[in-house]
Amino acid sequence: MDILRFITAGSVDDGKSTLIGRLLYDSKNILIDQLEALEKQSKNKNENGIDLAILTDGLRAEREQGITIDVAYRYFSTPKRKFIIADAPGHIQYTRNMITGASNSQLIVILIDARQGVIEQTKRHSIIASLLKMKNVVVAINKMDLVDYSQEIFNDIKIQYDEVAQKLGLENVNYFPISAFHGDNIVSKSENMNWYEGPSLLDFLETVEVGRNNEFEYPRFQVQYVIRPQTDELHDYRGYAGEVISGVYKKGDEITVLPQNIRTKITAIETGGKETDAVFAGQPAVIHLEDDIDISRGDCLVKPGTEPKVENEIEAIVCWLDKKELTEGSKYFIQHKSKLLKALVKEIEYKIDVNTLEKIPVTENIRLNEVAKIRMKTASPLVFDSFEESRNTGNAILIDETSNSTVGAVMIL
Repeated sequence: MDILRFITAGSVDDGKSTLIGRLLYDSKNILIDQLEALEKQSKNKNENGIDLAILTDGLRAEREQGITIDVAYRYFSTPKRKFIIADAPGHIQYTRNMITGASNSQLIVILIDARQGVIEQTKRHSIIASLLKMKNVVVAINKMDLVDYSQEIFNDIKIQYDEVAQKLGLENVNYFPISAFHGDNIVSKSENMNWYEGPSLLDFLETVEVGRNNEFEYPRFQVQYVIRPQTDELHDYRGYAGEVISGVYKKGDEITVLPQNIRTKITAIETGGKETDAVFAGQPAVIHLEDDIDISRGDCLVKPGTEPKVENEIEAIVCWLDKKELTEGSKYFIQHKSKLLKALVKEIEYKIDVNTLEKIPVTENIRLNEVAKIRMKTASPLVFDSFEESRNTGNAILIDETSNSTVGAVMIL
C-alpha cells in the first residue's frame, strides 16, 4: 500500500480539526477508549455526542482556545491507502508551522467557510501551496449545512477560487461541498446535496494520483554510513548503507560518486540482510562498489547522464523559523539529508510577501515567519537537485552553530 501525505489549511474556525476528526471517526480509525475520552472532554458536541476537533488539537491551549497552534500529525488507513495528515494552524504568526507541515505533503486540502467565501487567509495558504510547488489542491467548501446546502453558493465560491488558482499557476484543483460537523460528502456521499455528482472526499483521497518526484527518472542514493566490520570473517567487507531516495539501482550498474566525480560499478546490493539484484526508491540498501574510493557520509551515488548539480554556491528560498533574526554574513550549518556542511549567507536578495507573492526589497533583517530569497556559500560542494525537480534532494535546513536549533527551512533553487 502506498502512503498519501496531505496537509489541511484554512482560517480559524473553518473546521480543519473537525474535518480530520470526521475522517478518522467515519472511517472507523478511532479506538473505543479514545471515543470514551472524547465524550468526556467534548464541549461543542455534534449528533454523536462528541467534539471531533479534539482528536487533533492535542495541546491543552488548543483545546481551551478552540484554535490550532502547532502542526498535529494524524495517521489512519483504509483498505486502499495509508494516510498521514498534517493539521496546520491558520494564523499568520504560525506561517513557519504551515510551511514545515506542507514541505513533506503531496496534496493540500484548503478549507473555505461557505458563509465567508474566499478570504485573505485562503489566498495566503494558496500562495504557500504555489511557493512549495504543490501539485494537487483540494478545495473543501465546508459548513454547507449553514447555507442550506446551496449549489449556487458552492458555484460562486468555485468561480472566486478559480481566479486565485489561475493567478498562482495551481493546476490540479478539485472542489468538494462538505459539512465536517455532520459528515456530508466526507466518507460517503451526502443525500443533502443531490446536485453534486463528484466523489466523496475520502474516495478522492484514496484514488488520487500523486506525482512521485521523478522517483524512477533520476536515481539518487546518499550514503548514510560506511560499513567496515574488519573482522576475520569480513576482512575486506566495505558497504555503503543508505536509502534509495529515487530511481532504481541494479547489480552491474555503472555509477558516478559525487562530489568526487569518480566512475565505478556496483558489484553487489544487500537489503534486509540478503543479497538482491536490484533496489528501488524508498528501500534501505547496502551497496558494494568495484573500486576502493574514499567515500563518506553524505556522498551520493548517481547514474551517469542523470547527475544532479554539484556546487559551492546555492540560491534558495528560506522560511525563517527562529526568533533570532537572519542577517547577511551569518554562518550556519546546512543539513541536506545526511550531509552536514558549514554555510555562509552571502546575500539576502529580497523578501517574499506570503500574502501577495510580491518581492520586497530588504531594508532590515529577516524575522521569524518571514520568507526570503538568499545566496549561500558552502564550505565544500553540495550535491542537490532544485526543489522543483525533486523535493527529496531539493530541501535542507539551516542549523544554528551555537544552539543547534533548526532556524531555517530551505528550498534550493
